[in-house]
Order: sequence, then C-alpha cells, then structure tokens
Amino acid sequence: MSYVALVDRDHEQDHHDPDTFLTKYVWSQDHKVIAIQYGGIAILVGVVALVLSILMRLQLGFPNEFALINPESYYQFVTMHGMIMVVYLLTALFLGGFGNYLIPLMCGSRDMVFPFLNMLSVWVYFLSVIILIASFFVPGGATGAGWTLYPPQSLSGGTPGTDMGIILMLVSLGVFIVAATMGGLNYVTTVLQYRCKGMTLMRLPLSVWGIFTATILALLAFPALLVSAIMMILDHSVGTSFFMPAMISEGQQLSYNDGSPILFQHLFWFFGHPEVYIVALPAFGLVSDVLATHARKNIFGYRMMVWAILAIGGLSFIVWAHHMYVSGMNPYFGFFFATTTLIIAVPTALKVYNWVLTLWQGNIHLRVPMLFAIGFIFTFIHGGLTGLFLGNVTIDLPLSDTYFVVAHFHMVMGVSPVLVVFASIYHWFPLMSGKMFNETLGKWHFWLTFLGAYAVYLPMHYLGFQGVPRRYFSLGTTDFLPESAHALNTSITISAIILALAQLLFFINIFISLRNGKKAKPNCWGATSLEWLTPDTPPKHGNWGHDLPEVHRWAYDYSVPGQSQDFTPQTVPASEVPVGRDHGVDHDN
Repeated sequence: MSYVALVDRDHEQDHHDPDTFLTKYVWSQDHKVIAIQYGGIAILVGVVALVLSILMRLQLGFPNEFALINPESYYQFVTMHGMIMVVYLLTALFLGGFGNYLIPLMCGSRDMVFPFLNMLSVWVYFLSVIILIASFFVPGGATGAGWTLYPPQSLSGGTPGTDMGIILMLVSLGVFIVAATMGGLNYVTTVLQYRCKGMTLMRLPLSVWGIFTATILALLAFPALLVSAIMMILDHSVGTSFFMPAMISEGQQLSYNDGSPILFQHLFWFFGHPEVYIVALPAFGLVSDVLATHARKNIFGYRMMVWAILAIGGLSFIVWAHHMYVSGMNPYFGFFFATTTLIIAVPTALKVYNWVLTLWQGNIHLRVPMLFAIGFIFTFIHGGLTGLFLGNVTIDLPLSDTYFVVAHFHMVMGVSPVLVVFASIYHWFPLMSGKMFNETLGKWHFWLTFLGAYAVYLPMHYLGFQGVPRRYFSLGTTDFLPESAHALNTSITISAIILALAQLLFFINIFISLRNGKKAKPNCWGATSLEWLTPDTPPKHGNWGHDLPEVHRWAYDYSVPGQSQDFTPQTVPASEVPVGRDHGVDHDN
C-alpha cells in the first residue's frame, strides 16, 4: 500500500461539529478550544504567582511589617512563584496555548493529528495545577526549598514543606510532564505529517519553527526532570540515597548515606537550561511574525533564522552547568561550559540582528502588538548581555546568588517572554475572538508594563554589584551594604506593585472587547500566513470548510515592489499576483 500523507486523507468523518455544551467547550477536541483552555488555566495560575511575588516584595521593601509574611511563608512564596512562572505559566502558555492554536492553522490542517490525546493533555495539565495548588493546604504547607528544589535542603528538617509539600510538588511535576509529552507528540507529528499541499518546511512561519523546536527540546529534556523527581520521592519516602548524603539534621543522624546532591543539580539543569529555550524559542518565532506583519516587511534572513532556532535548540543541551560554577565542579568543566555558553550567544545574536534589520526601513505601524514586540527586543538584548557576564566563570563567582542573577533571569526569562505573550495575544486576538481590542487601553498597558519592568529590574543590577544576596528573608543590619541598597529595595517594591496593578488594564481590555468590541474584519492586519485566510473569523471547527488551502509561497511576502498591495497571502499563485503601482493598503479596522 502506497503512503498517503495524513493531510491528504479524507477526515471529514472525524470533524463533525460538536453538538453539546460539554463536547464544544469542556471535553472539546477542537485545537482552538483546547488552546484557550490551556491559556486560561495558565494565566489564572500565573496570577497566583504574581500575587506571591508581590508578597515577597512587601517583605523585602518593608521588612517585618506584615504578620502574614514569616520566614517559612516567604520561602514558600519564593519556591511556588518561581516554579509556576517558569513551568506552569510560560511553558504551558507557549506550547499548550499558542502551539495548539496556531500550528494546525499555520500548517493548513483541520486539527491536530491526535485530537483526543490533545484533549487529554489539557486536563492532565489542569490536574497538575490542582495538585500544585493543593500543596498550600496540606500540613506543613508548600515546599520552601527554592524553585530548584536542591537536596538535601528540600528534604531536611527546618525547610518548610518537607512532609507532603515537597511530595505534591514532585508529583505535580510528574503529571505536568505527562501532559507535556501528550501535547508534544501531537505538535511534532502535526508539523511533520499534517501540512497542506505546497506547505514545505521552508514555507512554514517562524512561529511554527520555534514551537516545533521547543517541543523537541521538551520531549528530550523533561525526562531528566521526571527521573530526578521520582528518585527524590524515593529518597523521601523509601529511604534510598540517590541524592541524600550521610548527614546530621537537628541533632539526629539520618539513615541516608553516599547520595550525591550534585547529581540532582546535573539532572535538574540538564532539564533547566533547555527549559529556558523551551520558553524562548516559541517567543522568538511569535515575535518574528508580529514584527514582519506590523513593519510591512519580509523577515530578514528567513533561512538564517530557521537554522539559528535549530542551532540554539541543539546547543542548549551542552550549556547547563553554567548554573553550577559555585558547586565545586572541576575547573576544566567550567571552561567547557563557559565556552559553549558564549557559542550559543552567536545564533541568538543573529536573531536580534535580523529582527532589527526587519524593522530597518520598514513601514512600521506602532500598534499595540508592535509596541510589545519592540519592547521585547530591548529587554531581551539587556537580559542577554547580562547573561554573558554570568556565563564567564570569574565574573559569575562573585555575582552568583546576588540580585544581579535575579535581574538577569527576570529580564531574559520573565519580562521578555511575557512581553511576547502580550504581543501575541493582542496580535491574534481579532482572529481568536472576531473582535477588536481597545487600542488606547492597550498602549497604556504597554507603557506601564515596559517602564515598570525597568523600574523593578534595572536597580537590581546595582544591588547585585553591591553584593546584596538573593533569597534572603531579611537583610537585617549589614555594614557592607550602603543605605542606598535598602532604599532601592523599597522603591523596587513600590514599582512592582504598580507593575502588577497595570496588568488589570489587560484583563479589562479583553473583557470589554469580548463584550462590546468592534467586529474584526477578516485578516485585519493584512497578514500573509494561513491562519488569517480561513473562511470564517474566528475559524470554525475544522478550520477550512470543504477544501484545504494550497500554498504557493513563503509566509513573508510584504511590500514586494511592483505589486498593487503590500502583502501577498501564501495561497496566491504567481500567476494571480496583482501587479500595478504599490499604493499600500489601510489595515486599520
């Protein structure tokens, strides 16, 4: 029997419209509904993480002023904030949210290859979130070991949540990995096997390339976290000694012997640094599409951008130990990982150059998505440059575990991806909802977020150079810190509160727009990629009606000289391209 691509087979029988509320909105197998479910759950748990960060900042800015915040709760807030933001918010939002929504539409398919598995993945993800949140309410509360969960601290007396808290955290991570694997198999198979006619790999939008590569990283990196979680559960519950050395805790000799805490660090960061790019690569792809669309210009160096994404993905597996310079590892290892860290900066810098050159001499429309995309370039360059500091062993040693690390990590892994999240939501909101958002509210949201982020994290670099340690509940009276350090902590807290409150503008805008927003025109931005070319806005179940699209060109034909409009959709054959004077088009809705 000859091979027939999945996308060319007759799937009409698999795409009957759901006929009940449950099958349409709850147990839906429509990738678009599942994407919104993923995004909604991720944003809700992200709000929890945001509240926890404000509680942390209240203690740091106004020490010992709030009875609610004691050392135990503070370290629980630190741990849960970090884990939620990195894994349960950003990873789920980029892969589960944007990946689910955009991959079938951009590939020209009706859905994911395995719709039922896709439905299971979102509910397993929801279960992982429930288990995580439940850890707040068990005896001893959530774990306070820090989001990296380093043993022996995470299992030792004196650390909050060493009973059920750490167990629920590890179980939640295991359940999350199951959900990520279900979704990941879908994304990879759909991209490779479910593209429409004419959609070659080198015609895919960069959003798909970023999500596709990040998914492969997740499938390869998450097992390291899974096995380390299982091994730590066994250390805690059975008495094995994978990570726990012989030690005395609270005056008692523990039964552990010869375990290696460093082994856990290697396993964790073998997952942990690819995790940075599991978040970053989808952000790179999404921001590329936003920049090209609103600059009315083809993406500069498309093939270079694709190969840079693939190179970053490959190199991300050989840089993990730059997180471990202070762990006492062999100096030759430090030299190796410092070298690979500098090497991975090369394809990353190429992407930045290409984004800037995409903007160069473009017909830039400073709408809300574009503002957030340009803001991302600023914050990512800033965060990337400070990463080069920390990638150097001799500089990292004095700066490790100071606020300089907090500033770097949040600029490159917190602020930058979140700006892309907002850029992407505003960009694809008309497609997802069929409504336009309020441009004025969106611009206020951008400026308060962008300036607020710098007001929070720029001073932290100074605190790091002053030697202010991170993760401390209270600095107390210290002679080596100038008074300016304490004053800055207070100003950072005030800025963080304003920054958090500014996010209300986003939710207000979305709520008002969904209820009373102006109806969005089809392809309101004048984009070229397939998701904007569906028969209906928003796309209906099955996406394409009776016939699947056929692709004739790449996804970035903007402002081509000699054409009568400044964009040519992927579905337009060369023989049908309108020729004439380029008057441009008005894409305002």
